[in-house]
Amino acid sequence: MKQIIKDEIIKLLGKIPLAKNLARKKFISSFLLGLIDSRKVQFQEIAFHIESDAKVESIERTIQSFFKDYDFDYQQVCLLLSLFLPKGKFTLSIDRTEWDFGAYQCNVLMIVAQNGSIGIPLYWKLLDNKSGNSNCQNRKDLLMKLIEVIGVNRINVIIGDREFIGQEWVKFLKDNYIPYCMRVPKSHLFTLKNGNTFSIVELLENQSERYFHDCMVDGVWCNAMIKRLPSDDYLFLISDFPAKKIGAIYRKRWCIEVLFQTFKERGFDLESTHLKCPKKLSKLLVFVSIAVAICLKFGEYYHQKVQKIKTKPHGYKANSFFRKGLNVIRRGLKNPTKTFMQLWTECINIFTKWTN
Repeated sequence: MKQIIKDEIIKLLGKIPLAKNLARKKFISSFLLGLIDSRKVQFQEIAFHIESDAKVESIERTIQSFFKDYDFDYQQVCLLLSLFLPKGKFTLSIDRTEWDFGAYQCNVLMIVAQNGSIGIPLYWKLLDNKSGNSNCQNRKDLLMKLIEVIGVNRINVIIGDREFIGQEWVKFLKDNYIPYCMRVPKSHLFTLKNGNTFSIVELLENQSERYFHDCMVDGVWCNAMIKRLPSDDYLFLISDFPAKKIGAIYRKRWCIEVLFQTFKERGFDLESTHLKCPKKLSKLLVFVSIAVAICLKFGEYYHQKVQKIKTKPHGYKANSFFRKGLNVIRRGLKNPTKTFMQLWTECINIFTKWTN
C-alpha cells in the first residue's frame, strides 16, 4: 500500500522533472514521505522512517550522497511549487529571515505566494553576507528568476517589510509594471504634492491615521498610508494601489511569517539540521517546501471532501489546513486504509491534471 503512495508522488514528479531517471524520482518520493512521517530534517531520523530492506545506516549514506552530488533545477522546483497554488494571479511576499543552526547562521531571502493564511515558497537565495540585509541586486535577481517561470502578468502584488525600500528597488518594480506594497521606516520623509516635506510624526500630530495620493517617498511618486500604532511605533506604507486599500494588502504579508513558523517548530523543526553548507541547505529547503505544500493541499482537500475542520468559538479553525493534512498523511502512512489511499490518489491526480 505504501508503494502506491510513493508511486503517486513519482507520477507527479514525472510531470515536473525534478529528476530525470527513475532511481532519483524514487529517492525524492521516499525522502519526502520520510520527512513528513518523521517531522524532522535530520538525515538519521528521515532514514529511520523510509521503508526499505536496507539498513538505516545504508539509507543515511544514500541521503548524504544525494545532497552532496545532486543539483536541483530551481526553475523546475519553482514550477512544481506554483502548481499547488490556486489558478490566477499571485499575491507575493518577499522577506529575509535567519535560522540558527547551532553556531551557524543561515540567512535566506525568499519570495512566497499567499495560499490562505499560509504562504507557499517559490524562490529563495541563501545570502553569504554575515546576516546582513539583502541588497537591491539580490532582490531584483531573485524576482527576475521567478518571473522567468510564472510571468510578470501573474503577479497581483509584491509585499515587503521595512528592509525592502529604496528608490532603486521601487523604481525597478514600477518600470517592470509589478504592483507593490512596501513598509517604510518611520524616519523617512514625506513630500506632498505642494512640495512641502514632513516626517510622519508631524503629519500624525493631530490624527492617528491618514491617507495620501501622489506623494513622494524616497524619490518615487506613490500613494501612502500612515498610522500611529498602540505600541508607539508607526505604520508607514507606500504602494501604487489606492491609499485606502494599502493596509488590507499589507496584512497579507503575514502568510510568510506563518510559513517560517511551519518550517520550524510548528512543522519540520528545520533549525535542528546539522547542515552548514549553503548548497545543501538550499536542497533541504526544496524538500521542506514541497512537504509543506503537499500537507497544505491535502488538508484543504480533506476539509472539502471528507470532514470539515471544526471552528472554535473565537472563530478560528481547530486546526490549520497544513496541520490537518500533516496529521492525516502521517496517520495514513502508518495505517494506509482504503479510504486514505483513495483520497491520496484523488488529490495527486488533481495536481497531475493541472500540469497537463
